[in-house]
Amino acid sequence: MSLYAITVPPANGQPPKGLVVLLHGWGANYQDLLGLAEFMDLSEYQLVFPNAPFPHPFNPTGKMWYAFPEDYSFMGTVEFGDRPDLSASRQQLTELLKSLADTTGIPLSKTILGGFSQGGAMTLDVGVRLSIAGLMVLSGYLHAPLQPQLSTFPPVLVVHGKQDTVVPLASAHQVQTSLHSLGVAVHYQEYDMGHEIQPIVLGQIQSFVKAVLQT
Repeated sequence: MSLYAITVPPANGQPPKGLVVLLHGWGANYQDLLGLAEFMDLSEYQLVFPNAPFPHPFNPTGKMWYAFPEDYSFMGTVEFGDRPDLSASRQQLTELLKSLADTTGIPLSKTILGGFSQGGAMTLDVGVRLSIAGLMVLSGYLHAPLQPQLSTFPPVLVVHGKQDTVVPLASAHQVQTSLHSLGVAVHYQEYDMGHEIQPIVLGQIQSFVKAVLQT
């Protein structure tokens, strides 16, 4: 199985300066973040919005990267990283990113991977295993301890809401601490918001993408 994704070419009609791949959260689908494209000033970049591979148990149009246990706390554990559904999503997302480098001509070194909530957790999981330009974790968390496979790490943008009642703020602190322990350059921001992407976060995304991909 391969992931389905929708691609938005650069709005300026020019060859893309880079690639931005954005992953939706649990119960949403690729259209959830696709709607943000027109509100971001990223006209020089190609945007890709993948669908997670598994159907959501409660939303007929929703997708998920993996199922949540009833008592899930959003604080990463070693055991969780070996779940079959997570392992399948990890493999498929890795294959998609590598295939995009071939089909678009844009190397991983000019690709930024980002995600919201469960998509942010997938971003961290897969992103530290690839020679990618940068990572963006929006209201995300660690589902398991990071397992980097490279000696150098991309810069990471971490944004979280102080009033997030879905993924607790402590989860973002765990992400920050884990990344710092690896020597990763972390751009960390907390805002007065809940589990959402407000306009101020869109500004953070724009600034991060341009800073990383124009260097």
